[in-house]
Amino acid sequence: MSIRDRFIRTKSSDKSSDELNVSPALEIAQMRRAHIRSIMPIEQQVYPRPWTAQVFVEELEQMRSGKRHYLVGTIEDQLVGYGGLLYVEQDAHVTNIAVHPMWRSRGIATELLLDLAWEANRRGCAAMTLEVRNTNTSAQKLYQRFGFVPAGVRKKYYENRDDAIVMWCTDVQQQEFAARLQQIERSRM
Repeated sequence: MSIRDRFIRTKSSDKSSDELNVSPALEIAQMRRAHIRSIMPIEQQVYPRPWTAQVFVEELEQMRSGKRHYLVGTIEDQLVGYGGLLYVEQDAHVTNIAVHPMWRSRGIATELLLDLAWEANRRGCAAMTLEVRNTNTSAQKLYQRFGFVPAGVRKKYYENRDDAIVMWCTDVQQQEFAARLQQIERSRM
């Protein structure tokens, strides 16, 4: 499913209302090794313990063998976010979704998760899972919108300090899941 025509509304008070209606297009593409240089500053800003460039190289190698799926989001020539899936048997695990702090609250994480969810559906995954920091309520709300529900807690999962909420979405192959994704797509236009 192509999302080349999806748009992100810009947040700028110095633009006229006519200019606000013409937003730069968010393009989602498969992550490539060339993206890592642009990913690293985001990774270092959003995670207390960021992945290294080598971890991304290894994840991309796993993608070539069909064990991972990674995407990047760009607006014009700027990489603004990325996300990925790890496949374990019939499940897809969301490894990360990160958006540059300057581009948050514009629907980029929603677009990335939409593409990841559609990919899990196309691949035939029965369920999706993820961990989210217990203090990250905005991410929790995003995941709940997609049908993820809390299923457990991993104590001190993040930096041996913060708990992680384990969330699952178990209906990935059901018609209701596809209908939910379609409704999310319609609601942001």
